[in-house]
Amino acid sequence: TVNCLDQHVEKSPNRVALIWERDEPGTAVHVTYRELLDLTCRLANTLKKYGIQKGDRVAIYMSVSPLSVAAMLACARIGAVHTVVFAGFSAESLAGRILDSGCKAVITYNQGVRGGRIIELKTTVDEAVKNCPSIEHVFVAQRTDNKVQMGDRDIPLEEEMTKADSVCTPESMDSDDVLFMLYTSGSTGKPKGIIHTQAGYLLYAAVTHKYVFDYQQGDVFGCVADIGWITGHSYVVYGPLCNGATSVLFESTPVYPDPGRYWEVVQRLKINQFYGAPTAIRLLLNYGEEWVKKYDRSSLKVLGSVGEPINKEAWQWLHQVVGEGRCTLVDTWWQTETGGICIAPRPSEEKAEIIPAMAMRPFFGIVPVLMDENGEVIEGNDVSGALCIAQPWPGMARTIYGDHQRFIDAYFKVYPGYYFTGDGAYRSQKGYYQITGRMDDIINISGHRLGTAEIEDAMADHPEVPETAVVGYPHRIKGEGAFAFIVLKEQTARVDHIKEELKTIVASKIAKYAVPDHILVVKRLPKTRSGKIMRRLLRKVVTEQSSSMGDVTTLDDPSVVKEILDAYQKYKEKSSS
Repeated sequence: TVNCLDQHVEKSPNRVALIWERDEPGTAVHVTYRELLDLTCRLANTLKKYGIQKGDRVAIYMSVSPLSVAAMLACARIGAVHTVVFAGFSAESLAGRILDSGCKAVITYNQGVRGGRIIELKTTVDEAVKNCPSIEHVFVAQRTDNKVQMGDRDIPLEEEMTKADSVCTPESMDSDDVLFMLYTSGSTGKPKGIIHTQAGYLLYAAVTHKYVFDYQQGDVFGCVADIGWITGHSYVVYGPLCNGATSVLFESTPVYPDPGRYWEVVQRLKINQFYGAPTAIRLLLNYGEEWVKKYDRSSLKVLGSVGEPINKEAWQWLHQVVGEGRCTLVDTWWQTETGGICIAPRPSEEKAEIIPAMAMRPFFGIVPVLMDENGEVIEGNDVSGALCIAQPWPGMARTIYGDHQRFIDAYFKVYPGYYFTGDGAYRSQKGYYQITGRMDDIINISGHRLGTAEIEDAMADHPEVPETAVVGYPHRIKGEGAFAFIVLKEQTARVDHIKEELKTIVASKIAKYAVPDHILVVKRLPKTRSGKIMRRLLRKVVTEQSSSMGDVTTLDDPSVVKEILDAYQKYKEKSSS
């Protein structure tokens, strides 16, 4: 926090640190570096008063706001470890993360506001902490004027902060002490708590923010990501604040109150760099250009894309329509585990070419390699393989909380001596990198990374559904959607009813965005003789590539393929009618 706050307060205390673009249009709140330091210290002293110490874990379940940023920085200031949980996650998802990390406290709002709707945050927290013995206190801030139930362990946060001292001496931390943990999906069911540490992470976030976006002092940096994701950590909070930037906090949605919201905000706040997700761009391009052209976007210099590979149509629309063909567009590739951007078209020589929908150039110190199935490095250009990184970089994750073996197995065992990203990539004739997608059972729904095993585990709780298999399929807006194949215990007339129940279970166990778009009942799933489900074949079915099924001889009973294809055809005909 000294690098993010104190150093700037000394030099320019009245510089604006945060512009909070609240859900209610046109009600932006400006927070200076001095004010943010004051908020952070009061919050830090409140945490200390209630027994939070260096090394303790604190869950933050809040919507994007100056207070949620102060909560992250307050933890950092006293050496506590924050774990921000996206405020759209269900009570069960929140409880799972609290239990895994052994959090001592939760910081939340009475309610959240998004897209004109009220989101019950405190109620969700109450539901979650019922089963979390490690939680001693729940700090509750007010986002709305509505009263919520307050129990014995609940503490009204702002009330306590007004009583707290506005000076809090920062805890002295070692360069590799833990700064935060953030849960992300893995290819097996349980989300993993990725650990980032102090010095390397902050350095990497700050340097990538400065050079990828060509951030200049005085620019207004607009990253519209939520703080519940790594993008919000690195490019809303830590990177920009370390660089003394003015960072926009976007609480709303791209279509509230109408599809011009982003561009109205760009005009009103005079945003210079705009960093968002392809899924939002695909959604907005459906509404037409007039929503963009209504607003003055002349302040924009750099546009950025994050969260999933951007398709050419969305790239062209963002570049031509939004950026009027004059803004640099950086398609950035990185992960929760990498801490910051690893491959992007900038920095580069001035005016160097940018190829649409390609991440292109590795950042300083990043050494990408492509590997073949035998674990050998693929030399030369115009080649595809598994994307690995050959040497360490400052922002890399250090471990998975409580499970270092899983960390080793997931990232360093597949290709010994290399960090395996889980992504496939293509290296072009000119040596530029293009990400081709995940190589494991992980799908990307609207930029949210989700293991298909997580959805399967949730659905398996239904008493009438003994077996499920979930695969991703291309979706026009979301990038990918989830397609579920299920086997029922016995023939039943309740099929539609069961499908609805399954959707409810997934929403309550994970989050609404995880709910499958399609659920298809089949008699059995394609399995190998050892009982492993061949999801590859199911992917071929839903992407309608059944002519190229490949080798099906390892199947226990190859006739299952025709069975599933017939069921899929019937389902499709029924859907289209």
